[in-house]
Amino acid sequence: MSAPAAAPAAEREAAVPDVRPAAADRPRRWPTALGLLVLIAGSLYLRTRAIDAKLWIDEGLSIGIAHHPLTEIPSVLRLDGSPPLYYLLLHIWMWLVGGDGEARTHALSVLFAVGIVPVGWLTGRVLFGARAGWATAALGATLPFLTYYAQETRMYALVALLGLSASAAFAAAFALRDRRALPLFVVLGAATIYTHNWGLFLMAGLGCAWLTLLAGARGGERAALRRDGLLGFGGVALLYLPWLPSFISQARHTGAPWSERPDLDAFVNGLQNLVGGAETGLVIALLGIGGLLTLRGSREERPQARAALALGVALGVGVALAWLASQISPAWAGRYFASFVGPALLLAGAGLVRFGRLGLVALAVVLVLWFDPRTSQLKGKSDVFRVTRALNDYGLIGPRDLIVSVHPEQGPVLRYYLDDQPDLQWADALGPVDNPRVFDWRDALDRLREARPKRTLDRLAPMVEPGRRLILVLPIIRTSRWGAPWTELVRRRAPQWERALDNDPRFERIAPVPAFRGRPLPRGVRAVVYLRR
Repeated sequence: MSAPAAAPAAEREAAVPDVRPAAADRPRRWPTALGLLVLIAGSLYLRTRAIDAKLWIDEGLSIGIAHHPLTEIPSVLRLDGSPPLYYLLLHIWMWLVGGDGEARTHALSVLFAVGIVPVGWLTGRVLFGARAGWATAALGATLPFLTYYAQETRMYALVALLGLSASAAFAAAFALRDRRALPLFVVLGAATIYTHNWGLFLMAGLGCAWLTLLAGARGGERAALRRDGLLGFGGVALLYLPWLPSFISQARHTGAPWSERPDLDAFVNGLQNLVGGAETGLVIALLGIGGLLTLRGSREERPQARAALALGVALGVGVALAWLASQISPAWAGRYFASFVGPALLLAGAGLVRFGRLGLVALAVVLVLWFDPRTSQLKGKSDVFRVTRALNDYGLIGPRDLIVSVHPEQGPVLRYYLDDQPDLQWADALGPVDNPRVFDWRDALDRLREARPKRTLDRLAPMVEPGRRLILVLPIIRTSRWGAPWTELVRRRAPQWERALDNDPRFERIAPVPAFRGRPLPRGVRAVVYLRR
């Protein structure tokens, strides 16, 4: 009487494929550990060549926000426009390492970027097999995009790691039908969108991937897939719900006025930047897609084919949605493509190893081309450190002096490098600044339009005592694009501010810092020091 009752349970169990590696495919412990250590060491070498590089605008914002008490960071971010997870982790990290120096804060991003190596190995192997796991790990260890952002005090390495993990958990749960991955997808998906707003585009892409898988399912599998999708994406939405009011407020009042609407060239350039350039991108795209197309026919490969389809849909739809959304409300930057690193790495690793010997040769060539520290770009992000050091060295700054940043969001990085100067006063092109560690992006474009230089200078002049200095910090215009509404207005305000002070009888121009004298202009700022008569 017991046999008939046992049969349905066995059938139900057999209906869910066992995605655990077969015994013959399980990695041997020591060779695997040694291989991963080699890749991690190579990744560390690449991603620490410029670990002490000086900070630029956004990194000053990161450290300034993270310096606030842990419980205050979410409310502070209502002024900024970002989600809170990275800043909370950076606050804890600065406490653990005992400071906020460039190398110390960059090290957190290095940790996240290097973490992509073992996570890429594990996820690639689970989804597409052992060789794909090694290819994904190797690509993640050398990807130039990650090498660059591993040495910035920003959230891009973290969102790349979380995007990889969330995408893999999604593919395991919905394509391979391993329901043990469903809770992981919920947690990792929520963490991704708590790190960067473009994580929402990745989640939307994964949602379209779920609908694609659902459309191809039949019978009981379709019902189970529908149920798991509602549970998974419902869980992500539930975890994100506490942040939703802040996100809505940010969307209404902060936005990205410094960004331009991307054209098709920006779309293509963003993808090329993600895969290390046009040449390697073309090789990966052609051979990778060709390799993935071999995933068809056999019963054993059907789950892998579904996983590849799902990741491809998620990547394509996610990038397309980001581009379309930026046509409505511009919020486009090449660094934001970090949200899509995960599915791109998984697809590239799986596709190249399936293209046979040519794919493996291409993989080797790509890894060699990518093994490039690229420190010159990292060390030339900004000259704010050199300008502030020159002000100190020449004795042109002291207590009660007023710093006025015409490019307002430069304020926090100036505050970082002038931390050893006591009792400075702070202002920007909008007026006096009470908290120079943060820039208030709320309706900033409208406020800057209203803040005429002469009128704002009249508000600031009483803050400078006779014999003290006003230090006007101006952006170097010719080394960047200034076509977005915000940056175009800053570009116009810069000479207006300089003329206003040059023609004001209350102030005497002392010196420019630095004096370039025909040398090539760096990226960043210059300062002009004025003495209050």
